[in-house]
Amino acid sequence: MSSMAVGAIVFGCTFSGAMLGMFLRAVLPAHHMTSESKDVVKLGTGLIATLSAMVLGLLIASAKSSFDAQRTGFQQLSANLVLLDHVLARYGPETKETRDGLRKVVASIIERLWPNEAAESPGSGVQPPAGSASALSGTGITASGNVLFEQVRSLSPKTEGQRALQSQALQIASDLGRTRWLLVEEQESALPTPFLVVVVFWLSVLFLSFGLFAPPNPTVIVTLLVCALSVAGAMFLIVDLDDPFGGFIQISSYSLQNALSQMNR
Repeated sequence: MSSMAVGAIVFGCTFSGAMLGMFLRAVLPAHHMTSESKDVVKLGTGLIATLSAMVLGLLIASAKSSFDAQRTGFQQLSANLVLLDHVLARYGPETKETRDGLRKVVASIIERLWPNEAAESPGSGVQPPAGSASALSGTGITASGNVLFEQVRSLSPKTEGQRALQSQALQIASDLGRTRWLLVEEQESALPTPFLVVVVFWLSVLFLSFGLFAPPNPTVIVTLLVCALSVAGAMFLIVDLDDPFGGFIQISSYSLQNALSQMNR
């Protein structure tokens, strides 16, 4: 479910809860609104508010940690790509085909993950469909990576220097493969759906209690509206961070774009 949809659902549930609370305030018998009853309700909602704050903090930390891990992974991937290209360039002209293939793979990844920025990535003749970071595990990317690794391994070094460069290139290629699969594995959502459902329920109960004790006047209604929008905005940001390639807050393509420009020199 998209972050906009989650935000809309949270807003609808919380604000509707507040309006339901105001309705109940008007229809409940007077003995339900005694000071003792209000004290019990306030204690219960205080407990729910504490639990909601704890879980919201956990969800924010989890989503931000996942987002930062993927951003760092792409930065590491970009650095290793440039390093591999430079090592192959130092090896000699025998690696020209391998370096051309490496550039095409990088351009293809950019086109898959950031299709709107594909025009900025020169040297690509591939127009694959847009996707998420799971595109890194696509058949084409995997096959191209395997071919490049085999090309590096099949090099026939003639000097000790070339032998050392081949060994270094193989190590970097292995690191690239490991980083790529780590990024693929990190695509699993860091936000369990039951957590989101329970938090939305708790927030709805809280807003119901707000409406239950609030006089139905425009000032109160506007205040509850702003609070509901704020809570919905927080949930929107949490879910959006969990989708770093399809949401409004996205990982920048700068590192891979910069890597590709360095490799084209």
